[in-house]
Amino acid sequence: MLDALLRPGSVAVIGASRTPEKVGHELVANLIESGFEGKIIPVNPSADSVLDLPCYPDLKSAEEKIDLSIISVPTKFVRQAVYDSVDAGAEAIVIITAGFKEVSEEGAAQEREIAEYCRARNVSLLGPNCLGLINAHHKMNASFASQMPQPGGISIFSQSGALCTAILDWAKARQLGLSKLISMGNKADLSETDFLKAFAEDEETKVIVGYLESVDSGDQFIKAAELAASKKPVVIFKSGVTQAGSKAASSHTGSLAGADIAYGAAFHRSGIIRAENFEAMFNYATAFAMQPLPKGDNVAIITNAGGPGIMAADAVEQCGMQVHALSGSAASALAAKLPVAASVGNPIDVLGDADPERYVDAVNAAQNDPGTDAIVVILTPQAMTKPAETARAIAECNRSEKPILACFMGGVDVMPGRDELVAHNLPDYTSPDRAVASLRAMWEYAQWLNRPPRVVRRFPVNRRRVERIIQRHIRSGQYQVGEAAAKDILRAYEFEVPPGSLAMDGTQAIEIAERIGFPVAMKIASQDIIHKSDMGGVKLNLADGDAVIDAYDLMMLRIKQRVPNARIDGVYIEKMCPKGREVILGMTRDPQFGPMLMFGLGGIFVEVMKDVTFHIAPITENEAMDMLESTKSYALLKGVRGQASVDLAAIATSLQRISQLVTDFPEIAEMDINPFMVGQMGKPSTAADARITLKPQDN
Repeated sequence: MLDALLRPGSVAVIGASRTPEKVGHELVANLIESGFEGKIIPVNPSADSVLDLPCYPDLKSAEEKIDLSIISVPTKFVRQAVYDSVDAGAEAIVIITAGFKEVSEEGAAQEREIAEYCRARNVSLLGPNCLGLINAHHKMNASFASQMPQPGGISIFSQSGALCTAILDWAKARQLGLSKLISMGNKADLSETDFLKAFAEDEETKVIVGYLESVDSGDQFIKAAELAASKKPVVIFKSGVTQAGSKAASSHTGSLAGADIAYGAAFHRSGIIRAENFEAMFNYATAFAMQPLPKGDNVAIITNAGGPGIMAADAVEQCGMQVHALSGSAASALAAKLPVAASVGNPIDVLGDADPERYVDAVNAAQNDPGTDAIVVILTPQAMTKPAETARAIAECNRSEKPILACFMGGVDVMPGRDELVAHNLPDYTSPDRAVASLRAMWEYAQWLNRPPRVVRRFPVNRRRVERIIQRHIRSGQYQVGEAAAKDILRAYEFEVPPGSLAMDGTQAIEIAERIGFPVAMKIASQDIIHKSDMGGVKLNLADGDAVIDAYDLMMLRIKQRVPNARIDGVYIEKMCPKGREVILGMTRDPQFGPMLMFGLGGIFVEVMKDVTFHIAPITENEAMDMLESTKSYALLKGVRGQASVDLAAIATSLQRISQLVTDFPEIAEMDINPFMVGQMGKPSTAADARITLKPQDN
């Protein structure tokens, strides 16, 4: 896939230059210096040769079929250069030139035209406004970056050309090999989705790394990422996150969801390891490229200093892994080899005067211990420490069955040891927390790989009933679905909903209350009043007819005072729900990734603490339970200090029903069930209140 771009046999450089430091000169020079073994064809009407290569005034004069064309000419000449490249047989084109959609609408129009032209002719287009690309295994530096990395197993795509050069410099400093480096630029044609697919099938790529500022097609991205992650680790650093759209949201779910939440949910769903920053991106990638995945979460820590060992232990527990002490026999065997003052607990303290042999004894003990899944080795420079020799000794006893991550703390004194570690394929970090964070990423990815198969349950529902309700609202231009209609929708999807009806006046309210039985709740019905309780539009536990009529009169008075122009449809009279734990279930439709389900505890937990979690629909039963477990307040649902557990399965099933509803009906933009009253096992769980917002339809 993308062979003409990644492994061309011949490359034309349109805009080649004889002037050093010009982009067209650097492109040709880099192809030559990288050892590219194919044909290089410089094109420039003002030059006979460039860097001792014959230079042609145009591609026709070259009379050569080209695989890849790299274009670096002024913006106004780019379109013709593309036409000439396609005529010369190019199957891939890289446009280095800037000045397109990033600067003006005119540039954007030209960019669209070029992209459509290439797509119609099945020609891959990279850029415009990009650095180019590098394939270290193919000995091809088809970019104007000054450095050529050594071949390795990490392939990178980046939306920032400047970040590409920083990556190359970082890799050189750490002696880290790369496979491919792609600068995507404006992504007029090829995007992150294409490179996820290509790198997933590339045998020279062990780890996929990406820097993104945006995603072009959320659905296609998730599919490509999930496929790629099922074959090899995918590490993404996403920047440019905002709370775009939250101000316009009419539901709790919509107001809590933002761009960053959506990307996080999409990455979690598709198995992407998300890096928090640039450094973490390479910390994770290095660990994945050099070490096997852990089979469990038990971590042994080996250190020659107490403080750093404690730092590592804290980091392990804080990230949800286990600080694992060696088994009795392993600990006894190690204690016999270490000084009396050493500790064989966890952390394993080999003392400040530890020589390489002492480290080897500790590493071997951890490797032999069946309960240990991963090892973190910490070294601090003491007067008697031998960093280089220790690093080599650790590498030589590494059996590559359990991941070993090293942390040689310091600067000049430990640098020889750090260099030895990298040379022997052992990742090294400057602090314990960074090593542990990388290990946590490996463990999370291992868990994702071993997840159960995704089976999305389909419930028998009354879709036709929901379709009639939604279409009736859309035809009337009513995009806020009132509580009565929203609950009719929920009933159609088999939610437990209290009996209730809409009353137009106080007398009708009493009649409804007497029919369904006291006590009842009264709620204002108005498409202009979203947060009813804030406006005095909710009354609970009305015990008789007198209470109903008094509540009705007071509610109408307060609503008229507080929202004088609101259109009032009446009041919704509903039987009071059984008591239970209040939770919120919701959905907001992200413009990129589609419906995002939300779960959290109700009350202060959603209003103040914002202890909520999101997941991309559709979801499985396991994913629904994962949503519950990922909240900080999950322990309250399970029951603490003698309190009984609520019906967790009822919440998970309800999330799946919402998932089906919003997948079946893309017209639903947002919805909340708040509160959803969850009973204990064997008790009913009820949708006490519901709000649905529809998407305005295009004319």
